Formats: sequence, C-alpha cells, structure tokens
Amino acid sequence: MTEAQPRITSVGTAVPPHSYSQQDVLDVFGVEDPRISSLFLNSGIKTRHLVLPPQAPDGTRQLESQGQLLQKHRETGIEMGSRAVRACLDNEGASLADVRYLCCVTSTGLMTPGFSARVIKELGLSPTTSRLDVVGMGCNAGLNAFAAVAGWSAAHPGQLAVMVCIESCSSAYVFDRTMRTAVVNSLFGDGSAAISVRTGGSAPAGGPAGPLLLRAASTLVPDAIEAMRYDWDDDQGKFSFYLDQDVPYVVGAHAEEVVSRLLEGTGLRRSDIAHWLVHSGGRKVIDSVRVNLGLTAHDVRHTTGVLRDYGNLSSGSFLFSYQRLLEEGVTRPGDYGVLMTMGPGSTIETALVRW
Repeated sequence: MTEAQPRITSVGTAVPPHSYSQQDVLDVFGVEDPRISSLFLNSGIKTRHLVLPPQAPDGTRQLESQGQLLQKHRETGIEMGSRAVRACLDNEGASLADVRYLCCVTSTGLMTPGFSARVIKELGLSPTTSRLDVVGMGCNAGLNAFAAVAGWSAAHPGQLAVMVCIESCSSAYVFDRTMRTAVVNSLFGDGSAAISVRTGGSAPAGGPAGPLLLRAASTLVPDAIEAMRYDWDDDQGKFSFYLDQDVPYVVGAHAEEVVSRLLEGTGLRRSDIAHWLVHSGGRKVIDSVRVNLGLTAHDVRHTTGVLRDYGNLSSGSFLFSYQRLLEEGVTRPGDYGVLMTMGPGSTIETALVRW
C-alpha cells in the first residue's frame, strides 16, 4: 500500500451545550411507567447532549410540530456541524480556505438545499467548493460517505476534503408514551463529527499521520429491510424512528461474514487488528458484535464509552470513538484498524485502515 491512498488527517466533534442524565429526561417528561424507566436506566447510557422542546408556562415541555422539529434540525445542525468542521481544521492546522470538498451526512431531517450548501455559507467556504449531501441512510452512513470522500480525494491528490456527520436526533423524537417510541427516546443523542481527508502530502503539523484507508466491505440484509426505519406516523403527524427488538441479533449474525470479506486476501486475521471502532448502536448491539467477532471489552472500550457519555449519535458515533482513540495515544505506525457501522437496510459497513 502506498501514500497514493486517502488518509484521515484530523477529526473534530461538537455537541449541544446541555447534557442530561437518563433520569433527567424521565423527570423532564414526567415519565412514571416503570417499564419505560427501566429501559432508560438500564441502557448503558449515563448522559446525552440534547436540545429538548421548549417549556410551556406551567413548566411542562411543549410537544413540537413536525415543522418545529425540522427547524430545530436545520438550526442545531448548522451550528453543530460548523463547530465540528472548525475543530477538525484547527486540529490539523488547516484553514477554511484549504477546503476543496465538503460532504455532509444526516438522517434526522430533510431540507433543500441541504447542509452542504448551508455549512459552506455559514463558514464562508469558497463557493467553488465541491459538495455532496448523504441523507437518510441512517447510522451506517458515515462509512458510506467516507467512501465517497476517499474517492474524491484519490482523484484530487493533495487537496483537502472534509466529511461531517450532523445528527440532531432530538429533532426526530416522538413522545407518545409507548414502548416503541421509548426505545428511540432512550437511546439517541445529538452530536456532530468531522474528519479531514487527503491523498498524498505530509502529516498534520504537531502530530502523527492518521490512518490510510486500505479497503472496504459491506453487506445488506434484505430480509431485515424493515427492522430499522424512519417513516411517517399518521397518528402523531410526524416522522418517527422504528427499531425492531431483533436488530442486535441481525447485526451480530452478519458481523463475522462481512469482516471476513474485509480481511480476505490481506493475510490478516482478526487477531492482527489492533483497533476496533464500532458504532455505538446500543448495549445489546455492541454485545452481539463482541460475541460474534470474539472481541474483548477492551477492544470496544471507546464504543461503550461513547454510548455511556453521549448515547447513540447515529452516523457520527464511530468518529467520536476514533477521536478518543487518538487522544489515548496508543496507535503506532503499522497498526491496523477496523471501522464498523450498522444501520437501516439492514446494513453493515466496514473499512480497513492502517497507521
């Protein structure tokens, strides 16, 4: 493998200012159903950053209309996404003027023009910046978009590309006190994560080179296409997430097959992978992946840590884990890593990287 391959050069993240414990959220919405309380308090999540609905005069939270949720998606997303991009560029020592390509990923709302045009305007990026919006692919979308960004990077050596995942998950909540919506409301948090990508060129100033993207592999499970979805709820007059209770087992059952294809022909075994960055899909999802791949708790320490501190951040979760891995300072030249995301389809996306 050579330097002609795309390399992650930096990462930056951003979250809303207010963090809530699971008990805080239950108290805010006056939830007393013991089944729902148990779901929240036994989720493996301690805190999440959220933009909750505004308070009514009596102190209760107003239920937002679909229009208000879309406005929150737009405003929160632009603000978070812009901060994540700035943090990413600052960490690399790059400037806004260096950005030549911007890819924005989201699954928590719909608007046209999308985040790419709005973030370019917000940050004052060059109007000639090439751009792409990846919308509605769900929690796996970060790696789908990374493949597109890497392709652009490989075709434009030396130029800076940025991918930013912008997920205002609280803009997609429905509160109807059912167990179906409680699963979603107990799990997802708000956050944004950006990475910069270059092909060729030198390492970022002041730090080690990031990993090269070597190859990718994915799998779609058509029989589980309805297991994770975001569609219209006639009763509530809003879009609503749906997660089937069997999602963890669907993901776990197919994880070994896709990782085997990822490593096929490389001469690598799973035991040769030094770093595993798995999407923080939920406690049961993480456990199922661990069991099926034979991973240790240490292997997925950042996955479980991000879930504990932020909840499921949808497409950007694995990049929060990547940031924690870098901050840990344990990567070494020659180390291999596997990135894994999973989401609607049902889909598992993987990438093999090397430092």
